[in-house]
This record gives sequence, C-alpha cells and structure tokens, in this order.
Amino acid sequence: MKKTIDIQSVRNHIFRQRVELDGFEDLFVDVPEAYGGEGGAPDPHDYFDLSLGACKAITSMMYARRKKWPLEGISVKVHRDDSDERHGTYRLEVEMTFHGISDPEQVERLEEISHKCPIHRLMTSSTVEVSTRAVIPV
Repeated sequence: MKKTIDIQSVRNHIFRQRVELDGFEDLFVDVPEAYGGEGGAPDPHDYFDLSLGACKAITSMMYARRKKWPLEGISVKVHRDDSDERHGTYRLEVEMTFHGISDPEQVERLEEISHKCPIHRLMTSSTVEVSTRAVIPV
C-alpha cells in the first residue's frame, strides 16, 4: 500500500510543520525550544516513539478482543534513552498495563503479541530504504 503524507512549513513559525494525512489536518511537528523551536507540538522523535507504543496497544487489544478476554484498556509508557543515538543506539523501553486482565499467562501472552505489532517489527527487523530528491517548484 502506498500512502502520501504532505508536510508544509507553517508561516511565521520557526520550525513548526503542518501535516496532512488522509484528511487529518490538525497534526503538527515542532522542535523543542532547546533546539531553537517553539516546542508547540511533538517533535519527530516523539512521533517515532509514540507510534511504537500505540501500535503495541492496538495489536494487544485486537488479540484480546479476538480471544474474548476481559481487557478493559491498556496504559502504555514509552521511555526514551537517546544518549547514544549519535553512536547508532536509540533505546526505547515500553511499559504496558493491561487493565481488566489478572491472569499472568494472559498478561504474558499480550506482551508477546505486542512484539508482533507492525511498528515493532519495522523498527527491529526490517530494512528501511529512504530516497530523497529535491523538486524545483514550477
């Protein structure tokens, strides 16, 4: 499946970007003040990290629903350690709480299933190819 995301610089803002994705027009990306931005929106790393946490939650919820387990909701915390990013290591620690599930085997299975979410697999076992080309406006 191919998808296009349109990103435009927001006028009168230093680094803020407006994102349009499948009709969602109120998505923004910014840079923290410490890096010269206004800090008025999540930064690109935040979106990267939250994609993992949200995908793990959704994948676990789908599995629990299919199994008809009494899952009431999921709380996820993603902890980032980017201290070695410049050396090629970016660490994410994910804590998941499965509300309504008290059976330790079900909790363990939901955690295992979360590792199979598409974003986890993309981040840990895929080769991502990026090609960039400048386009001269007409």
